[in-house]
Amino acid sequence: MTQDADRLGRTPLNLLIVEDDDGDAKAVRRALNRSQIEATLTRAVDGVEALSIMRGVSRPVPASPYIVLADIRMPRMNGLEFLRELRNDRSLRQVVVFVLTTSNDDDDKRIAYEAGISGYILKQKAGRDFASLIETLDRFWNIVSFPDIRLSED
Repeated sequence: MTQDADRLGRTPLNLLIVEDDDGDAKAVRRALNRSQIEATLTRAVDGVEALSIMRGVSRPVPASPYIVLADIRMPRMNGLEFLRELRNDRSLRQVVVFVLTTSNDDDDKRIAYEAGISGYILKQKAGRDFASLIETLDRFWNIVSFPDIRLSED
């Protein structure tokens, strides 16, 4: 952690992005790098890979707690299926998830909010460079108090 971040009581932002589009994933990474916000970014290409990462099966899980950015339209396991599976897993149900998608479908929004997301963000409103998205997530991260999800296991 940088001295400025430590002085301000800030902790590094931990993000897991669940996104099959390479361009969008790279744009989020570039926005994070340009922001000079201390952060860790882990990427999964679909819900199956994300759950594997989160459960520590395929590679080390990001430091807990963390925020998940999940797309809705993905192969194998889409974002809504991922949310259902996540909320049914006792050790992961408290994870903070924001949907980041191009889908402006009211049914997708309703289902996502019913699954307990923290916000539904349209990519087209987040801007081409995602800078305002990263800034918003950083502020959210440093204001809200999160549980350590590994403590919730039975």
